[in-house]
Amino acid sequence: MIYDYLIVGSGLFGVTFAYKAKQIGKKCLVIDKRPHIGGNVYCENIEGINVHKYGAHIFHTSNKKVWDFVNSFVPFNRYTNSPVANFKGKLYNLPFNMNTFYQMWGVTTPEEAAKKLEEQRKESKIDFPQNLEQQALNLVGRDIYETLIKGYTEKQWGRKCTELPAFIIKRLPLRMTFDNNYFNDSYQGIPIGGYNKLIDGLLDGIETQTNVDFFENRLELEKLAKKIVFTGSIDQFYDYKFGKLEYRTIRFETEILDVQNFQGNAVINYTEAKIPYTRIIEHKHFEPENPAYRNNKTVISKEFSSEWTKDSEPFYPVNDEKNTTLYQKYKVLADNEKNVIFGGRLAEYKYYDMDDVIEKAINFSI
Repeated sequence: MIYDYLIVGSGLFGVTFAYKAKQIGKKCLVIDKRPHIGGNVYCENIEGINVHKYGAHIFHTSNKKVWDFVNSFVPFNRYTNSPVANFKGKLYNLPFNMNTFYQMWGVTTPEEAAKKLEEQRKESKIDFPQNLEQQALNLVGRDIYETLIKGYTEKQWGRKCTELPAFIIKRLPLRMTFDNNYFNDSYQGIPIGGYNKLIDGLLDGIETQTNVDFFENRLELEKLAKKIVFTGSIDQFYDYKFGKLEYRTIRFETEILDVQNFQGNAVINYTEAKIPYTRIIEHKHFEPENPAYRNNKTVISKEFSSEWTKDSEPFYPVNDEKNTTLYQKYKVLADNEKNVIFGGRLAEYKYYDMDDVIEKAINFSI
């Protein structure tokens, strides 16, 4: 045994765990099958712009401890997430707020908006929603559902809204103010200079190896450490003993454009079903303080959501009843492991925000 911990995966859970372990004198090796560290928050520098290679990552939290922790490695800017939705060429502000209601119905006061929403809900009222469509109709009515939810959701999940469980949208934020800030959290921003600075800070002085596939070298790697911290797919760890869990993956088409500003916003969702991508990210808008913001080039990424296959990267779990039941079988095995710690979105088959992952790793009893 050379190390106290072999950490499989260099995403936020793995690197935060490694940092905390090093703080108490533990020796760690962090490995990743990709050619870089950082997991899905890794940024690639293109034309001086920090491109979020695996999709937009906007840090937000109401946990001051977590906010102070990440800012101790790199200062965060004041970026505010204010996405826009494009439906058949018409633009709508998100989340649903007075701007959205004005764009949808022409109403100008909260009273008018509330009245219109109630009319829409009554038309579609279903006492016990059995699927996402029924739940959405109950919450916001047909206009918003068909314009801003249906097409986007079906592209994102690869399933009809009538086939998706209602709990996916237990609630939808409705604001009777002209506030386009997507998150309600106290703190929000992007690391100045990109997420790589955060990852490098967390891994300072910790040994890392990239282009290392745990499953191709499992027997040798397991001998290197007393304990394993596993952040990959839990079903793969157990060689799919009970069957394969389902994940969604995302394919990115990234382009360099010879314009200073392509869409005027970091995130624009395309909610029309016939448009194959879910959204376009224009990366320079995440860091307006970056000198490259003023350059006459920009970088955009179109995101295409699809079902995970063994040749793609799993991005997020499909937490329907079938998969949740299957995951519980794997969790029983995981809970009985004495020398393996499972952490993160894939290992716990749970959709985590970044601050939740970091908080869990910070508070983990090492």
